[in-house]
Amino acid sequence: MLIPFDMTDPTGFGRLLLAALLGGLVGVEREVHGRPAGFRTHLLVTVGACLMMLVSEGFYDKYGLLSGSGVVRLDPARVAAQIVTGIGFLGAGAIIKDGHSVRGLTTAACLWLAAGIGMAVGVGLYAPALFVTALSLFSLLFLKRAERFLRAERYRNLSLTCATTGADVLPVIEQYLAVRGLRVVNFGFDKDLLANEVQYSFVVAQCGREDRSALVEGLATLPEVRKVRFH
Repeated sequence: MLIPFDMTDPTGFGRLLLAALLGGLVGVEREVHGRPAGFRTHLLVTVGACLMMLVSEGFYDKYGLLSGSGVVRLDPARVAAQIVTGIGFLGAGAIIKDGHSVRGLTTAACLWLAAGIGMAVGVGLYAPALFVTALSLFSLLFLKRAERFLRAERYRNLSLTCATTGADVLPVIEQYLAVRGLRVVNFGFDKDLLANEVQYSFVVAQCGREDRSALVEGLATLPEVRKVRFH
């Protein structure tokens, strides 16, 4: 016997509204910080995941009582598995690689989390969905401030254009970086014989906060240095 869909049941609509609310709360924080996936994206991801779980649940209610020897066989867990896989493509679009730094990982994780919240609401796990939403907001709003007190290494690109007519300035540059607490991770150079210039390219690891203006001004005063770029 087939069980028809009950379109008058307000439970499904209530779940969709709750999913929209929870996804919107997470998305507001991303929107305030100017991330590419903000309020609307997180809301749509959460509501979409919730709707997919409702559809999966509805199909199982409609066809789940069929005989196991028949042609139609349903596994309600398949939709959840495809949501987890599919949301990874959307999260990958929010990740940007800029030189040696990667941005957007937190936003991608928020999208993945929003899908999980929508799935939880879709199957009626309201308490876990509310708890995870509160936990994610605490992480995004408060733990970010705590990261400022951590002395984490950050990688920077340093380019210097120097004249080749004078003494070798490379040892002086390396000593200056060591005194400023910058560890050289990678190094390369290009030499232009026509312009009598050599361009040094450094990838340096910076621990803690460093006065960039003072660093650039100090490098600019070194002998034979013509141009400094630090980013």
